[in-house]
Amino acid sequence: MAEIVQRRIEERIPELEQLERVGLFTRKEVKCIIKRVTALEYKLHRLILNKEDFTAYVQYEINILELIKKRRAHIHYQFKREEIEHPIIHRINSVFRRATNKWKDDVQLWLSHVAFCKKWATKSQISKVFSSMLAIHPDKPALWILAAKSEMEDRNSSESARHLFLRALRFHPNNQKVYQEYFRMELLHCEKLRKQKMELEKAEMDLVSGDYEFSPEILSAKLAAVVYKDAAEKIKEAKFVISLLYIAAIFDFTQDLQELILQDLQGNYTEDSFTWDFMAKRELDAPGAGEELQTVKGRASDINRREERCCQVYEEGLKTINTEPMWTCYLAFCLERLKRKTNVQELKEKVQEYLLALLSAVPAVSMEMKERYLDWSYSTGGYKKARKTFKSLQDNRPLSKAFFTTMIQVEKKQDTPKMNNLRGYYERALQEFGTYDDDLWLQYIQEELGPFGQPENCSKIHWRAIKFLEGESVERFISKYTLLQTGH
Repeated sequence: MAEIVQRRIEERIPELEQLERVGLFTRKEVKCIIKRVTALEYKLHRLILNKEDFTAYVQYEINILELIKKRRAHIHYQFKREEIEHPIIHRINSVFRRATNKWKDDVQLWLSHVAFCKKWATKSQISKVFSSMLAIHPDKPALWILAAKSEMEDRNSSESARHLFLRALRFHPNNQKVYQEYFRMELLHCEKLRKQKMELEKAEMDLVSGDYEFSPEILSAKLAAVVYKDAAEKIKEAKFVISLLYIAAIFDFTQDLQELILQDLQGNYTEDSFTWDFMAKRELDAPGAGEELQTVKGRASDINRREERCCQVYEEGLKTINTEPMWTCYLAFCLERLKRKTNVQELKEKVQEYLLALLSAVPAVSMEMKERYLDWSYSTGGYKKARKTFKSLQDNRPLSKAFFTTMIQVEKKQDTPKMNNLRGYYERALQEFGTYDDDLWLQYIQEELGPFGQPENCSKIHWRAIKFLEGESVERFISKYTLLQTGH
């Protein structure tokens, strides 16, 4: 081992002498570098290797590179950059390769190598690292996406990016994120080609592209449409199709493609609440009359009409699918618009009417809607209205923990919170969740330890928690309570 280390240090002597000769480092600094590098090299050649030793070696070499870069501007000696920096970069890449070969499963180590290459190495080196990483980790869609984006952004190669996306889909044929990013990449490539063409036309240069129908940007747009059709065929979900429509809408040349996606959505996914929710909310963005929008009254009238059209679409959806998700979408929209202080009195009345129908007819939906309705009650009617809403809904199961914690937070926001009310909320919540939610018991104790509580009540709550909690939640509670007592 000593011979190997000695040989590697001797190989660095000319490089270090060059650093001293051009004035980047002093003789004292060079000696320090030799001493430090010798210690690091020994660690890299031990029988039992440690990953941290490899990362420490890499970091030290990167620090040298950073220092060289910083000092280069302050010396007058002209030298070739590759003579100084490339040996260090080559050495770092070599250490990274040894490390990733030893610890193949450490994705973060691979990504650290990629990050280094992006800053210091060649673009072809980045591709090689990604290629080696994907050979080990083909089961991770995010890495395929990173590799493809790198080809597109760092190497300006849409062909290589496309090839990587197609390979990724062979491993992950139903992965939504891969399809979304592949679709985005084709549209970005098309946009780039369009800009290039416009720049050439602006400069009055002739395009040697033959028939316009087969020009590069038209072909790229057709490829994006093919990606969409393949994705929609593999993943038959309205939410996914809508996500592709949002991506297409980013680009100003995709009107035909957007129309195609909309037709598919309306033709194939009318049994999905996401479709109706999306189509309804589109009405808010529909163009209004130009003259009317010039006045405050006109703009308010236009907003009212848009909201009414939204409601009409939701109600049409309910005629088609009178389901729990459809009701949830409609009521969520109504509550959101009410938070914006809409002037549509009819909409306000409908919220009350629909909420009552929903709570009685579709119990499973009500858990989420109770939270939203309580929050809305406080934001629109203040503390008294929130208390009234809470009391009217607290016995209407199913209930969520968030329903109770929302009311607790409302109480604590008051200038003088009432501890008896807080105790009532906690006690009611513990009726629902007290057998397994150790955090809820702990929060109750902390409330009693607070400025409005009575610390002497804590022992009683502790005893009740031990009695009511079941299974592992008891041990978790005891552990957390002990930490609380010691000030943690």
